[in-house]
Amino acid sequence: MRHGSIPGARGRVRPLTLLGAAALREPCRDVTDFGPGLAALVEDLFATMYAARGVGLAANQIGVGLRVFVYDCPDDEDVRHLGHVVNPRLVEADGVVIRGPEGCLSLPGLEAGTERYDHAVVEGRTVTGEPVTVHGTGFFARCLQHECDHLEGRVYADRLTGWRRRRLDRRIGRAAWYR
Repeated sequence: MRHGSIPGARGRVRPLTLLGAAALREPCRDVTDFGPGLAALVEDLFATMYAARGVGLAANQIGVGLRVFVYDCPDDEDVRHLGHVVNPRLVEADGVVIRGPEGCLSLPGLEAGTERYDHAVVEGRTVTGEPVTVHGTGFFARCLQHECDHLEGRVYADRLTGWRRRRLDRRIGRAAWYR
């Protein structure tokens, strides 16, 4: 494989936006310019995701308020899913609801049992503007729903209720990174 064909190989690692920053709470804008700036953003998203050892990363997690996310995520059968979606829309989230551990690069070191559907379909565009449809099951479906939430200004903690939410809120309040 050529060096340039590895996602993120030409990107730069950017600082992660952590919970508490306004950028994580604002819905992102649609991408209208499918030029070199978008390609560079996707490269930076991959580079940053890999550096942080994540499986998905939305643009607002590096402070860019555009509807773009990248992923390199296995499903429950350990099949690798690698790609990006520009202007994604979650068009299906169905099947069995599973409560599973969920973490986030914007809430480092924390996770909580979060309910997600085990099937998801996202439609959007590639970095060059071509239509793309991404189907996910299991852990990959969780990833797709998680990243789409980010682009709407939500984090997984927003899906928690009761004692799970209270426990995570306490842990966030004690986290060294939380301001």
